[in-house]
Amino acid sequence: MLKKISLLLLIAVAVNLSALAQKTKKFKVIAFYTGVNDQAHVSYVHEANTWFPKMAEKYNFSYDSTSNWSNLNAEFLAKYQVVLFLDTRPDQPEQRGAFETYMKNGGAWMGFHFSAFALTPSAYPQNWDWYHNEFLGSGQYGSNTWRPTSAILRTISNHPVTKNLPETFKSQPNEWYRWEKDLRKNPNIDILLTVDSTSFPLGTGPKAYEIWQSGFYPVAWSNKNYNMVYVNMGHNDMDYEHKYGKTTTSLSHTFENETQNQFIINSLLWLGSGKNNLKK
Repeated sequence: MLKKISLLLLIAVAVNLSALAQKTKKFKVIAFYTGVNDQAHVSYVHEANTWFPKMAEKYNFSYDSTSNWSNLNAEFLAKYQVVLFLDTRPDQPEQRGAFETYMKNGGAWMGFHFSAFALTPSAYPQNWDWYHNEFLGSGQYGSNTWRPTSAILRTISNHPVTKNLPETFKSQPNEWYRWEKDLRKNPNIDILLTVDSTSFPLGTGPKAYEIWQSGFYPVAWSNKNYNMVYVNMGHNDMDYEHKYGKTTTSLSHTFENETQNQFIINSLLWLGSGKNNLKK
């Protein structure tokens, strides 16, 4: 009888340890960035590379970052469950091909702000149809608000990453983007957050077209065919005019907002959990 009880206890302990190990299993995140052009984007990248390691320790994942885009290859990506694009996108055909294959094979991705930018003609032309038209669904950049200001954002989806978010919340200051394509017309796109109508007028100018008076503006979404979340945030307000000193310092910080941070970490944990794996 004692042997039977001991065996049952051992089985119970083994099951509990297995469940605990599964619960605390780490996933690996790799963030790609450029961090050399717009000072607002550089400020954000530095901030992200400080904030994400703290979140990694708190939520039990690992975080690496690299500015070497040649690492965007099959061998390197195989080490990671989630890829982040903090500011830009790959430009070389072999890098783009490796990323597309990674995503089509069930990889996970989260992109911020300028990582979705494309405009022909510009230094970042729209010459990657799969990424901008199919994957993101947004097409080219349309316009933006200026200067960076906070907005009231509205949660419009019951997606797992919006769990426990309030119906509306105030964001950190940001430069908000308008896109070429209407994401509401794309059945593959699940819009997560939009600019709420109470935000208008949004922006301070000085040019009139830099101030939005009305409209529908998605600022975060997912594509149902891929493990991905795009977030428009990632542009800090900067003292370009040197009103407060001789250097161009940050006037705002993306990760100093509890609700916005919760949305970002919800998205990352969902992507890293493996529960969102798609049936291919």
